[in-house]
Amino acid sequence: MMPKKAKAAGSRKEEGPVPCKQMKVEAAGGPSALNFESPSSLFESLISPINTETFFKEFWEQKPLLIRRDDPALATYYGSLFKLTDLKSLCSQGMYYGRDVNVCRCVSGKKKVLNKDGKAHFLQLRKDFDQKRATIQFHQPQRFKDELWRIQEKLECYFGSLVGSNVYITPAGSQGLPPHYDDVEVFILQLEGEKHWRLYHPTVPLAREYSVEAEERLGRPVHEFTLKPGDLLYFPRGTIHQADTPVGLAHSTHVTISTYQNNSWGDFLLDTISGLVFDTAKEDVELRGGIPRQLLLVESTAVATRRLSGFLRMLADRLEGSKELLSSDMKKDFIMHRLPPYSAGDGAELSTPGGKLPRLDSVVRLQFKDHIVLTVLPDQDQSDEAQEKMVYIYHSLKNRRETHMMGNEEETESHGLRFPLSHLDALKQIWNSSAISVKDLKLTTDEEKENLVLSLWTECLIQVV
Repeated sequence: MMPKKAKAAGSRKEEGPVPCKQMKVEAAGGPSALNFESPSSLFESLISPINTETFFKEFWEQKPLLIRRDDPALATYYGSLFKLTDLKSLCSQGMYYGRDVNVCRCVSGKKKVLNKDGKAHFLQLRKDFDQKRATIQFHQPQRFKDELWRIQEKLECYFGSLVGSNVYITPAGSQGLPPHYDDVEVFILQLEGEKHWRLYHPTVPLAREYSVEAEERLGRPVHEFTLKPGDLLYFPRGTIHQADTPVGLAHSTHVTISTYQNNSWGDFLLDTISGLVFDTAKEDVELRGGIPRQLLLVESTAVATRRLSGFLRMLADRLEGSKELLSSDMKKDFIMHRLPPYSAGDGAELSTPGGKLPRLDSVVRLQFKDHIVLTVLPDQDQSDEAQEKMVYIYHSLKNRRETHMMGNEEETESHGLRFPLSHLDALKQIWNSSAISVKDLKLTTDEEKENLVLSLWTECLIQVV
């Protein structure tokens, strides 16, 4: 794929060579121009005409991708996701500065926050927008905008990672944020107006934290272009960027959809190593031996370093022979904090069992599979000494859309079931079958089989077919 060059709107400067595709999209199946048939089809339609194999081989975590769309139907659909005028109705529902909305402007390379205290009122937001040329940043609009919920729920299924979003509305001739990089993979959808972007080489590739970059350290942008409604821009975490609305044009609105925060191999290693050490220490007396006296009072010694290196090599050998990886937190945290399945109605199918009650002669199938995690963990209701492994099933059917990505830890709880390890094979049968007869489940008694499917049915995880 050859790089393309184009003129940045409102500028004579030629754009840098950013991989770019032109596309023409027909809005299929009504008002949506995206394909919601499955998580993979949604992502494919989002980045079309780039295919997913090319995207992950050439762009993901590597370099930016610009996809230009010259299609009125798609531009109209993008524009429906969030508009400046939506703020009026949202403010009437009780939005607060800091929590739901930020008002800011980039002044001399620094972010100037113009928030008031308490509840945000539309007239005040509009006044700051018009008179102070401030950017309005709206946090996690998927809490209120159904189509963004629909998109992000499917993307969470596709990536197996939390997917957040922020909307940025910037008046002409203004810039909201200083040059910075993020700790997330970013997909920009241009909704209204135009936005002029400058991207720079990362100083910290695949960064693990957000950071502002000083103007004098930036150098020349490696990519420069202007997004128009319907366009999409992707760039990896760590990519330094800044964006402004060109002078003389209408305001710009874009939504930033982001994912893969704290979702690296390093995070996964930290998550799984504790379970591996816990299991190995049960069988290896050396790991249960005490550390040298006063080791915690002095700098690490060569002896301690050699001993730890030996333990790590031993753990690596054990890991090579393991069939199952015990994830202590990442799976559970993802399921607890993600969006519930998209529902166009009242969501009763997510909280109230429907259809026939499962019996021994029933045929059942799993539903909402993308929203369920089956994992084996030490029994969390027992002391460390007595902990036995149990099968835990966590699901997101009862998660609250209103708190998604808002950090409301006190309002977050896990939903799911716990079974003895002896039920693992039967659960895997249900997981791996399109449909299965209850009497064929690999459990000892008919009572166990009926109790298992009844528990899953009560949680709305299976249905009788």
